[in-house]
Amino acid sequence: MSCEHPVTGQRFDSPVPAGTGWPGDPATPTTPVALTPDQVSSLARSVDSVAELDARISVCRACPRLVQWREAVATSGRRASFAEQPYWGRPGPGFGDPTAERLIVGLAPAANGTNRTGRMFTGDRSGDWLYAALFRAGYATQPDSWASGDGLELRGIRIVATVRCAPPANKPTLAEKAACAPWLDRDLELAAPRLRSVLALGSIAWDATLGAARRLGWAVPRPKPRFGHGVEVALTAPDGREVRLVGSYHVSQQNTFTGKLTEAMLDAAIARL
Repeated sequence: MSCEHPVTGQRFDSPVPAGTGWPGDPATPTTPVALTPDQVSSLARSVDSVAELDARISVCRACPRLVQWREAVATSGRRASFAEQPYWGRPGPGFGDPTAERLIVGLAPAANGTNRTGRMFTGDRSGDWLYAALFRAGYATQPDSWASGDGLELRGIRIVATVRCAPPANKPTLAEKAACAPWLDRDLELAAPRLRSVLALGSIAWDATLGAARRLGWAVPRPKPRFGHGVEVALTAPDGREVRLVGSYHVSQQNTFTGKLTEAMLDAAIARL
């Protein structure tokens, strides 16, 4: 299926092949592809830059259920309102400043958000909330994000995810979270020399960040700190520096529409970074 990109006007097939000119695509036709969890671990460990890490993430095919789902959404399962747009249909690479001192860790791409646009928290209501808040805090150059290539830039902050493919019902399995974990480990490891703080959006991102820190040999408080909005704990990196982990309710519609998460609450959590 070939459709027109909403910003560039170029035509792309869905899912979008690597290296065909999609705005922000970090991969090339020669980027190595992980087909198994073991290959994810190997390819994550061997990468030495954020750019190459994002490239390898963006072509991963290690979880058959997730590959089938994301590509089905990109072809036959797309929303009618986006019928004339191509769908990314691949894992969501990280987005933002590659030298950031702050990370945001989310759950997973949305089926008609990141899985459509190819950029974290772009093209859905969750992203509307998050980028508006980051704009208010001075981290984003504009308050909205509707398509890759729309001009949005992040400064001093980078967004990654616990699981990089859109999962059915927004619920990745334990095996899928484990298979994807080495990508988050390496994101944290590459950021570590300059990292000051991490914002975990939701309990899954909170637990994933604590797990990654432990696997990397960081000192994590015991018993395991429980997630809560506004909860803050200190993690100690191998060089002795403290990195603050801040919890926030996720910017999902389930939380924002019900008032469980308000703009003021989200602003306060981001200010802790």
